[in-house]
Amino acid sequence: MSYLQGDDLLCKQLDYKFKELELLRRALTHRSYSAEHNERLEFLGDSVLGCVIAKHLHDNFPQLSEGELSRLRSNLVREKTLVMLAQQLDLGRHLRLGEGELRSGGFRRPSILADGMEALFGAVFMDRGFEAAQQVVLNIFMPYLEKLDVQNLGKDAKTLLQEHLQSKHLPLPCYSVIATHGEAHAQSFQVECVIPSLNITAQGEGSSRRNAEQQAAQAACHELSLQT
Repeated sequence: MSYLQGDDLLCKQLDYKFKELELLRRALTHRSYSAEHNERLEFLGDSVLGCVIAKHLHDNFPQLSEGELSRLRSNLVREKTLVMLAQQLDLGRHLRLGEGELRSGGFRRPSILADGMEALFGAVFMDRGFEAAQQVVLNIFMPYLEKLDVQNLGKDAKTLLQEHLQSKHLPLPCYSVIATHGEAHAQSFQVECVIPSLNITAQGEGSSRRNAEQQAAQAACHELSLQT
């Protein structure tokens, strides 16, 4: 089995060449496309990714406690980060999806993209072992690892926003519910976060007021370029 043009491009981006191409094909195959899909590789890749990131943090941040290391690892391997990496690789165009998933835009769905990234890591591990998988993971994650803000990464958005404003001696944000939707047992709250001193108004929505406030705070952090 030879490389297809798309596979070759992806491998160049990963800086890795598979010995067993079938592992690559399976990593890129969603369950909607074939019974031979990537879920087992995803399971494996999730553990490989967690181990690689944990080792890197352990070796490079000796001053951090176990709890701090765990918080950093959780934020680095979360779906949001994996989706950003998948988008940078344009992974969606390489995935093999069933017709239904293609029509519904599955190649853009965050869960499918994140699972595909983990499956790739699992495939590399099966192909050449831990050291090869470690190198691929670190190559992809290094831009994030090099600019880690160990003081802030892992804090929830409201805490990060509050601490930022306090450091600038600015008034704290004001949160208010501006709308509610749905029945009492399944309500959705829309919250506004206002920071008059910075002329920022951000909104968030969630299944509880607390969750909606976090979403609004995250939107405000994004405007301020704060890493959450």
